[in-house]
Amino acid sequence: MERRQFIRTAGLSLGLLGLLQNNAYSEFFKRAYNLRLLRRNVGIFTEQGGTIAWLVNKEGIVVVDSQFPEPAGHLISELKKQSEKPFKCLINTHHHGDHTSGNIAFKGLVSEVIAHDNALKNLKRVAEEQKTEDKMLFPSKTFKDDMDLRVGDENIKLYYFGPGHTNGDALIHFTEANIIHVGDLVFNRRFPFIDRPGGASIRSWIKVLDRTLKTFDKDALYVFGHALNPEKVTGDADDLKAFQNYLSRLLVHVESEIKAGKSLEEILKTKVIPGAIQWQGAGIERSLTAAYEELSADVSKP
Repeated sequence: MERRQFIRTAGLSLGLLGLLQNNAYSEFFKRAYNLRLLRRNVGIFTEQGGTIAWLVNKEGIVVVDSQFPEPAGHLISELKKQSEKPFKCLINTHHHGDHTSGNIAFKGLVSEVIAHDNALKNLKRVAEEQKTEDKMLFPSKTFKDDMDLRVGDENIKLYYFGPGHTNGDALIHFTEANIIHVGDLVFNRRFPFIDRPGGASIRSWIKVLDRTLKTFDKDALYVFGHALNPEKVTGDADDLKAFQNYLSRLLVHVESEIKAGKSLEEILKTKVIPGAIQWQGAGIERSLTAAYEELSADVSKP
């Protein structure tokens, strides 16, 4: 299929099929799937779960994140229509199910699945706890600090800047297109999930975003895992700064409430984070609880 026809026909309506089950992001609806070209040969796919990025060029196909098996199948079908080249690899930004449950759809298609060291550890831990090992295609290659891949005329650089949303969040930079998939290191204008059992740290997350802003230039285009407006899963440095401000204001607010002698139950009555009123949707309780636990743990340290 020619590229222009592909772009015109890729956004096919599948209808609203209901809420996700047994998932940390239970408020997410399954919606019509859509593929969109961003720059050069790099685009995004949205349907159910975390945003997927993809690359198609003369050398092959690369996919970042996989959502769930059904949407992963939709993505694979559409990319096969665009190119007969092989799927070179699948990259996971982190271990959460709405980014990795679709890995199994790539079994036999990709020669390797790549993730950060800690993402693989978390993925195996969760699979063992849920007894879902047989439903998962685990990463076959991991990295600690960074990794370079070359696929045709596109160089792909993987980075790890420290704990944030989890302790295994990778940033994937398509250097020629200057597009960075930051996974769930950014929830654009929606309350984030902060996975403390998975190694999350709000204080470190703020530093990770600061390092991200210093690493990439002003023309960089970012792909976010989630957004309040489903159409705004891409953005620029200002969006990263705004989310960084949300995290900072969250800590300031909860710390001030703790110092005022308020209990967690009282703190959870907060409806909006002062100084970050753009952050909305469901899930503010998760942010408040995570901040309370992190700050309380800091106080309890000797």
